[in-house]
Parts: sequence; C-alpha cells; structure tokens
Amino acid sequence: MKRGFTLIELLVVIAVIAVIVGFAMPNFLGARERARDTKRKSELVQLKNALRMYYNDYNKYPTWTNGLVIVGCGAAGTSNCPPSPACTSGAEFVAGGTDGCGNMYMRKLPIIGTAQQYRYYQVAGGDDFRLKINLDNPSDADITTSQARCPVAPATNPSGVFTYGSTDYVLCAD
Repeated sequence: MKRGFTLIELLVVIAVIAVIVGFAMPNFLGARERARDTKRKSELVQLKNALRMYYNDYNKYPTWTNGLVIVGCGAAGTSNCPPSPACTSGAEFVAGGTDGCGNMYMRKLPIIGTAQQYRYYQVAGGDDFRLKINLDNPSDADITTSQARCPVAPATNPSGVFTYGSTDYVLCAD
C-alpha cells in the first residue's frame, strides 16, 4: 500500500491557501498606503513647525505663489524658497542674515518622488496659513478631523483660491 496525498486533498489545501492570501493581500497593500500617508503627515507637521519659527522672526507667515512656492527665504525673508538660496543645496526653507543664510527653518522641504505634493497658503493677512496634502487612503479619519479644525471660511479664503478635496489632509497655524 502506497502512502501519499490524493489529488482532492491537494486541491483543497491549495484552495484554502488561496482564500487566505485573498483576504490578507488587500491588508498588506493598504499598509503601504498608510505608511506613505503617515510620512506625509509627519513632514507637514515639520513644515508647520518651521513656519511657526518663521513667524517668531517676522511676525507673519510667509506669502505664497500658486500654493506651490513659499515666499519666505533670502536675506529679507521675501524670496522664493524652492530652489534654495546659495548657502545650501536642495529645497530648504532658509531666511535672514545678509546673505539669506541666517536662519534655517527646515533643512529640506517635503518632496514626494520628484515633485512637491503639498500646497501652502498664507491667510488672514499673514496671521494664519493652510498646508494641505493629498493622502492615498481616503478612509483616513484624520482627513475629516483636520478639515474641521482648519475650515475654509470666507475670512481665511477671501478670493476663493484654495479648496479641500475629499482626500486632503490639512494643517493650519492653530
């Protein structure tokens, strides 16, 4: 008498393994999205802290161009930040001093892949700002919480320049 598995037993085992992999795979793929989103939120918090340091020096938040460029670098704190001033390489947030290299607010502005993904808007005459970034996971609970904490009100958006999408995570000066 020969010992071994029958064809039916092997097919049942393969089917069970396929079902387990089918349930587990979306969770593993979602973990990558959540990790990217966590990194993006962390970088936005770091940029928020850098903007607060700028506010301490200039008593206002820097202006902006199209939401893409922070206008807060250079000797007077009024030059475009990316590309960086001559004192360092990369896209830094540096201002002050005679050469624009006085205060380093942030060593490297958040860049995702090869492009900047966040948007920055100065509001309320320089006393507030909005930072927003698109997250990969649309079911992230922080999205609705952040948008409620930093609303787009007529006082902060007089010209209607910026709006929030369904996956925009937002930070403001608080």
